[in-house]
Amino acid sequence: MNMFGQQGGYGGYQQFGQGGPTVAGAGRFPDNNQRMTAEARRQAQEAALQKYAQTDIKDLVGEIYMLCKDQHGCRFLQRKLDERDEPTIQTIFNEVKDHIIELMTDPFGNYLCQKLLESTNDEQRTVLIRNAMPAMTKIALNQHGTRALQKMIEFISTPEQTKMIIDALRYDVVQLIQDLNGNHVIQKCLNHLSSEDAQFIFDAVGANCVTVGTHRHGCCVLQRCIDHASGLQKGNLVDQVIQNAFSLVQDPFGNYVVQYILDLGEPSFTEPLCKSFQNNVVFLSKQKFSSNVVEKCIRCAGAETKRLLIAEIVVPTELEKLLRDSFANYVVQTAMDFADEDTKPVLMSNIRPMVPAIRSTPYGRRIQTKLAEYDQRVASAAPSGATTPAETQMSPPNGVNPSLINNVQLSSPNGPDNFAYSSTQSPPSGRRNRSGWVGPSPQWGGNSAFANGGFGTGALPNGNFAPNGNGPFSPNHTNGTMSPTNGFPNHAHANGEIASPTPQRHGRGNSIFAADAGGFGSPTFGQQPPTFGRF
Repeated sequence: MNMFGQQGGYGGYQQFGQGGPTVAGAGRFPDNNQRMTAEARRQAQEAALQKYAQTDIKDLVGEIYMLCKDQHGCRFLQRKLDERDEPTIQTIFNEVKDHIIELMTDPFGNYLCQKLLESTNDEQRTVLIRNAMPAMTKIALNQHGTRALQKMIEFISTPEQTKMIIDALRYDVVQLIQDLNGNHVIQKCLNHLSSEDAQFIFDAVGANCVTVGTHRHGCCVLQRCIDHASGLQKGNLVDQVIQNAFSLVQDPFGNYVVQYILDLGEPSFTEPLCKSFQNNVVFLSKQKFSSNVVEKCIRCAGAETKRLLIAEIVVPTELEKLLRDSFANYVVQTAMDFADEDTKPVLMSNIRPMVPAIRSTPYGRRIQTKLAEYDQRVASAAPSGATTPAETQMSPPNGVNPSLINNVQLSSPNGPDNFAYSSTQSPPSGRRNRSGWVGPSPQWGGNSAFANGGFGTGALPNGNFAPNGNGPFSPNHTNGTMSPTNGFPNHAHANGEIASPTPQRHGRGNSIFAADAGGFGSPTFGQQPPTFGRF
């Protein structure tokens, strides 16, 4: 009998099962367990510190090997090694050296091995390397051992130690390169061995170029090999890549190796590599990975090699297929940007008839834009009167003969301020363009005020600009003089308003025409300001 009346659960709060809803009291026990685990861990660390605080290393002789595989014991030994006391180092070394292979792959022991390699002298380090030699490949493939082995390679200091490392890894280079942990050991060798000592790596990589270059980790190691190789070694590696370039560029990882060589920017490598793709440019352009390489070849190759590569895609029968391909169209776009002056006009003229068929696609719009930009550059560089590819026939407004428009001139028979409009024919009606009028706007077509180029009835009988119809231009509309009261020097009118010299939104209160609107002879501007609000 439950004397407290609790029906399952804890304190009347329902516990949730696996996948059940979260309710009051849910998750209470797991939280307690987590707190207890953290508390227990802290107490264990304190107990370990107290246990080893007053312990002398001499009292642990015979137990050091087991302490290396214990979390707290391993930390205690590392602290002892940090003291750099020679007898202490020798004591730990004596008990670890025969178990070095096991400890280098242990989750805790590998940390002690790394610290020991930092603390020992050359003689002691040579003994550790020699003892690890029989299983060095196994150590390199282990997730814990790879770190300890990299530390060992980092601290080698004598030719004897270097030779032992080379002899231990010489026959497993490709296996290590393809491993998640082992490839870091090979890269550590490249970083800390001289190019002569790393020759065993270059030999293995060159002999297995495709195997290494098409691997996820191998492609990175191959690039590092090219970085660290000396002149002749680098040339041999690049030659191997060029010989196998056709296979590498089609691979998700191998194409990066080829692009890396192109990025070096050395013509002795770039030219033969680009020429190795001749007669296969169309095929490689249609593939996802190799198309990137073809683009880079077009960018990096010399003038003659670039012309040969582009010549393969200029052929109209092939060009149409490339323009419609989801990968090859990018190759065509790159060719449009980097083709030489002799090839580009042929390429553009072959593309032009195909643009309407691909205009609706995203890449089709980009190609059309590039074509338009090219036409614009040609038009700006062409001499006056020359016909350009982008030129089209357009009829002038209202049937005006374009040859007559060129005869329109501005003359000034009455002085610098009186301009007359003269032409071999009367100005055409309608708008010429968005910037101005050739003739009066159609909305005033029946108004005699704008007939024959005049600005107002009787105001401009000879085409002279006289706003009040009484003579030449008079800023104050009365006697043609500049008056400080209503003239333009201080932008003041008769009523004292200040007219802004910059364009404003015109109304009756701030228009420069508002003060003396009656001065104009045109009935259109008789007693109201013009409707500039339509602009």
